[in-house]
Amino acid sequence: MSEQILDRTLEPVQRPATAPPPPATVGRRRRVRTAWLRHLGLIVFGLFMLYPLLWMTVSAFKPSNLVLSDPSLIPSELTLDNFRQGWTSANQPFWVFFGNSLVVAVSSIVGNLFSCSLTAYALARLEFRARKLYFAIVLVSVMLPMHVVVIPQYIVFSQLDLVNTFVPLILPKFLATDAFFIFLMVQFIRSIPRDLDQAAWLDGAGPFKTFWYVVLPLMRPALVTTAIFTFIWTWNDFFGQLIYLTESSVFTVPVALNSLVDSQSQSGIGMLLAMSVLTLLPILAFFVFAQKYLIQGISTTGLK
Repeated sequence: MSEQILDRTLEPVQRPATAPPPPATVGRRRRVRTAWLRHLGLIVFGLFMLYPLLWMTVSAFKPSNLVLSDPSLIPSELTLDNFRQGWTSANQPFWVFFGNSLVVAVSSIVGNLFSCSLTAYALARLEFRARKLYFAIVLVSVMLPMHVVVIPQYIVFSQLDLVNTFVPLILPKFLATDAFFIFLMVQFIRSIPRDLDQAAWLDGAGPFKTFWYVVLPLMRPALVTTAIFTFIWTWNDFFGQLIYLTESSVFTVPVALNSLVDSQSQSGIGMLLAMSVLTLLPILAFFVFAQKYLIQGISTTGLK
C-alpha cells in the first residue's frame, strides 16, 4: 500500500502542452486585427475616391486620341502637347484666367472677412432691437438656394452696366451675403468670455475698439476657416461666373475650361484635362499650407 502511494507521488504532474492565453491578450489581438481591417478598408475607399483624380492626371499626359480609348492608369505613350495647346487655345494665354480667378478669390476673401466679422460681432455682442429677428433671417438665408436671387441680382447689375466686370462677383462679399460664415463667426464669438468685452468698456473702449483690439484677434481660427472656404468655393465657382462673364478677357478658370469644351468638343478633351490639372495646383497648395488652421478652426468652432 505504501509503495503505491509512493509511486503516485513520484509520478510527474501532467499539464497541458500550451496554456490558453489570458483574456487581456485575446482582447488585444482582436483590437489589432480590427484596426488592420479598418485601415485596409479606409485605404481601399481612399483609392476608390482618388481614382478619378489619378485618371485625370495620367490622361492629361496622353495623346488626345488615347484619352478615351485607353482608360488605363499606365499610359503607353506620354506627351506634353495637351499642356502646350491648352495654354493658348482659349483666345487668351491661360495665365490671364489664373490672374482673373486670383483677383476674384482674394477680393472675396477680403470682403467676407471684413463684412461677416462685423455682422457676426453685432449679432453676438451688441444689444439692439430685433437682433434675434435679424439673426433668424440670416439662418433662413442659409437654407435659401442661390438660384432664387440670381435673376434679380442680374437685372440690377445689368442696369448698372456692370456685366462683364468683376463687380457682381466681388461686391456681394462686402455686403455680408454669405450667411454661413456669419453663423460660424457668431457661434465662435459667443464662446469668447464677455468679461474681456466688459474690461475693455471699463477702460473706455467703444464697440469698434472692443471689436478691433479684443474680439478680432481671438477670432483667428474662425477667420482662417472663412478664408480657406471662401478661396476654394470662389476658385471653383462656375455658375455665377458664367452668368456675368461673357468676354474671354475677363474669363476665370472655370469659365475658360468650359470654353475649351465648347470650342474643341471631343478633340479638346486632352487639353481640358491638362488645364484642369493645372487649376488644381493652387487649391492643393493653399489647402496644404492652411490645413492645420482649417482643422483648428472647425474643431474650435464646433465646441460651441
